[in-house]
Amino acid sequence: MDAGAMESGARSDVAVPARAASTYASGWTLRSAAATDIEMIAELRATVMRADLERLGRYDEHRVRQRLRDSFSTRHTSIIMIDRELVGCVTVRPAEGRQWLEHFYLAPHRQGGGLGSAVLRTVLEKSDAQGATVGLNVLQGSAARRLYERHGFVVEHQDSIDVFMVRPPGRVPL
Repeated sequence: MDAGAMESGARSDVAVPARAASTYASGWTLRSAAATDIEMIAELRATVMRADLERLGRYDEHRVRQRLRDSFSTRHTSIIMIDRELVGCVTVRPAEGRQWLEHFYLAPHRQGGGLGSAVLRTVLEKSDAQGATVGLNVLQGSAARRLYERHGFVVEHQDSIDVFMVRPPGRVPL
């Protein structure tokens, strides 16, 4: 994802080669999000987050989708595609003196094969090239936290629902 191109809104599809052999880490592309993607991404968010939100007693059928709709930005969101199939998304937006990684969702059948690491590595390379710190929040107890820790994120602070993590530019993954 080219954050500079994201700023202008003039980004084209980006084919990304795999760096390591894994089930899903090759053959994926990022494309700019379109307004027509919002409902599919809202459904993906509801599916991906349901178990963690239920475990925390926070799942609400309407709210989980509406929170995505309220913050969805075509300008800062990339859609992850494999063979013309929308398999996920990732948003990186500038805020509070850093890049915020949010709305990073992969379809359940695409998780666990290296795709998340490949996409995250690409996002972080672009942020590193800009010298940008990256922040995010992840739900308490979410398996996604391990992915972020493997890529150099550390806990900044937390509460009973969220863990806020940060990664300085150039932090080498574990």
